Amino acid sequence: MLNRLPRTVMALAAAALLLAGCADSNPGSAPSSSEPAPSPSTAASSPAAVPAAATSLSVELMADGEAITDSWTLECEGANPAGESNAPDPAAACAALAEGGTGLFAEPGSDVACTMQYGGPQRATVSGTVNGEAVEAEFAASDGCQISRWEALSGLLGPATGAM
Repeated sequence: MLNRLPRTVMALAAAALLLAGCADSNPGSAPSSSEPAPSPSTAASSPAAVPAAATSLSVELMADGEAITDSWTLECEGANPAGESNAPDPAAACAALAEGGTGLFAEPGSDVACTMQYGGPQRATVSGTVNGEAVEAEFAASDGCQISRWEALSGLLGPATGAM
């Protein structure tokens, strides 16, 4: 029994030291370093503190339907373009995405009848985030439904060339 007492006391002392060392890592505790906490203006100006745009998309256009002929990006904060957006019409694209969200990327349901019209061979792929939600979609001008999807995002994709 006397042999166990020193080990138990040592284990309790070690646990107390560990807990004392963890006290500074609590999120609500004050910083323990001698450096002052960053002011809100300093924190906002640091690169790590700048939030990414809620909408950030990359587009690859295949004018002939096969080879990538052009690519661009779009970044939006709400309905306004942000960053280095070089889409065909960033303002229109951001406004459409702010209003329609990820629903603009949905394929027509299997119960939807699409007109048999051909708008041209062009295709586009889009990937990224819309309002923080991941999207990945392909667009074409192969029938009336696909042409409508393309036209809803013409600010992002450009005009559905050849579509009537």
